[in-house]
Amino acid sequence: MSQSTPLHLRARASLRENGFPAVLYNDAGLATTDDVTAWIAGTQGELAGLLAHSGAILFRGFPLHSAEDFDAFVTAFGWANFPYVESLSNAIRVNRTPRIFTANEAPAEITIFLHHEMAQTPVYPGKLFFFCEQPAWTGGATQLCRSDRLWERLAVGFPAFARDCEEKGLRYSHTMPAESDTNSGMGRSWRSTLRVVDPEQAEQRLAGLGYTWGWRGDGSLRVTTPRLPAVRDLGDGRKSFFNQVIAAYCGWKDARNDPSKSITLGDGAPLDQEAVLTAVEFAEELTYDLEWRKGDVALVDNLVVLHGRRPFTGVRKLLASLVQRMETVGIPRVS
Repeated sequence: MSQSTPLHLRARASLRENGFPAVLYNDAGLATTDDVTAWIAGTQGELAGLLAHSGAILFRGFPLHSAEDFDAFVTAFGWANFPYVESLSNAIRVNRTPRIFTANEAPAEITIFLHHEMAQTPVYPGKLFFFCEQPAWTGGATQLCRSDRLWERLAVGFPAFARDCEEKGLRYSHTMPAESDTNSGMGRSWRSTLRVVDPEQAEQRLAGLGYTWGWRGDGSLRVTTPRLPAVRDLGDGRKSFFNQVIAAYCGWKDARNDPSKSITLGDGAPLDQEAVLTAVEFAEELTYDLEWRKGDVALVDNLVVLHGRRPFTGVRKLLASLVQRMETVGIPRVS
């Protein structure tokens, strides 16, 4: 298979007119995983340009059947792996290969609200991949939403809220159990999250990250982040609403966590409820529901696109991979 094989891009009526997400079909007849990885290597520039333009790419009809095939697909892009074990994600996941793991193991009836992956921590991926090993019987779509377009609406509709987010940033709080809780979408234990074995090590790790914390009687650990950015300058005149406002405000609820106590502005002030609820409405209007087919892969620019998960029935097996580890140490203090 020639590495100069061109991209084949077709739009369908079901897609938004703005080309989001971009969809690539296997029109070239790639028959093996080796064919696919050679094609990726030969079209890196086109793929990068397409991702920069759209924010997300759906690859459909490619010969990918397993976690190992997906691993080879991701590896072909040449981006540095960001292992789940090194992340501060509060979701429970199970590794299938060193770079491939299950998507959030939360129960099927739970909605995972729109968010930028790990934007509630100082460490996050620049891009992420999803692979459909088995679509759900019903439901289970992955929501995709252009965060730059959401920010444009918020900046016009709620300028004071937008200014507060940009200038003050956000703080997130949540309680991690002593042992992982598979009944929660944010049930990863503090031992796993922080990669420690005892409270002393946990406190040392949290101090190094700039967190504050408090222990609960049941052994769980309540943590609060340092001030983190709520808005990201994309460097080309655009900004994205880069945070977990919608997810934390709407979805951080389990036996240990109350959404109303999960997020504040960086100075501790509460968020404007009307603005947040309107942001949820705006995001829903901008969202594209990716209805998975077996073998699909989605590549998402985490700096530009929010994602989430609709509830589902039956068995849904979605795998994920994170690349391009990035860090932030907070935002400049407002005088």
